[in-house]
Amino acid sequence: MSESNRIASAGPDNNSPAGLTAVPGVMKLSAYIQGESLIPGVENPIKLSSNESAHGPSSLALRAFRESAGELNRYPDGSQLALRQAIAGVHGLDVERIICGSGSEELILLAVRAYLAPGDEALLSENGFIMSNIHCTAQGARLRIAPEKSYRIDVDALLERVSEKTRFCTIANPNNPTGTYISESEMRRLHAGLPKNCLLLIDNAYAEYVDQQDFASGEKLVDEFENVMMTRTFSKIYGLSGLRIGWAYCPTEVISVLQRIRTPFNTNGPALATAAAAVQDVEYIRGVKEYNKRSLQRISRELIQLGIEVVPSSTNLYLLKFDAASGKSGSQAAAFMQSRGIIPRPAGGSDAFLRITVGLDHENEAVIEALSEYMAS
Repeated sequence: MSESNRIASAGPDNNSPAGLTAVPGVMKLSAYIQGESLIPGVENPIKLSSNESAHGPSSLALRAFRESAGELNRYPDGSQLALRQAIAGVHGLDVERIICGSGSEELILLAVRAYLAPGDEALLSENGFIMSNIHCTAQGARLRIAPEKSYRIDVDALLERVSEKTRFCTIANPNNPTGTYISESEMRRLHAGLPKNCLLLIDNAYAEYVDQQDFASGEKLVDEFENVMMTRTFSKIYGLSGLRIGWAYCPTEVISVLQRIRTPFNTNGPALATAAAAVQDVEYIRGVKEYNKRSLQRISRELIQLGIEVVPSSTNLYLLKFDAASGKSGSQAAAFMQSRGIIPRPAGGSDAFLRITVGLDHENEAVIEALSEYMAS
């Protein structure tokens, strides 16, 4: 089910000029393939392949975006102060230990560049944000990937792969494409088993959707330890995927290191202004979270009744598993859904799985109807 199969030898580029060679880590990679957004011959398909918010930004965020248009001739605030203050105020964090990036993905890249050297080992779980794998590989690190158990990160499997060369560990919590999470106690157990000179990066892209009592996002660990950082994004529940804006909370020393390699204007003005308004509209986000929870419950109930296994999710995505013995598969289900104008996403390399984003009511109903037809066919 892992998406790590995308990291494979791409072979030499025969179009490169003689003598020009990319660094070895880059040549181990194949290009990232994003979720599909078009169906030939279908106008305005239902796109449920990229875990975007179906609700879009709040009205306050949209107002801030429109107002920012008058400042397009100006460079953005390189200190990112207004957004950092807004994040700090909402989450109760130290504003000096927040850094913003072009999506959380850029901040993961900065951390990899800062703390991983060629020959070091990077510890990852089977599933997670594939760009973490890509950045570590390009940096020349060796990936140590732990299998998961019952669709969840297996801390024991991760700890078994720790060595004296382990310098970087990143965990998506909740995870993608499974939608599952590990508890605060399990995250602490993982951290306790890592070397002191290993950076633990907790990727909390979906944290806003979680309401289970034993879950905790990474702020507490960041406050307690010098080798933990947490990343968050505005691309999911806040509905700002198109603006590419994210943030990280880090120990003071890690902030100092990342600031040395962050470009002066890595975040654009409209993104900074819109995200500052979005993070402060807490009532809107609470409503999106409640809608997502209700929708997941209904979708899961309906699909389970059809004989499809639905992995319990704490995010805005859900993972389906089809029983091969029944003659059904993820690829066939995806093709059937596309014939009905719906775009899901295959999960990893297994034909058994299919990942779908929670949509608006009519979109969710279309998914249930299409899968009902497919299972009955």
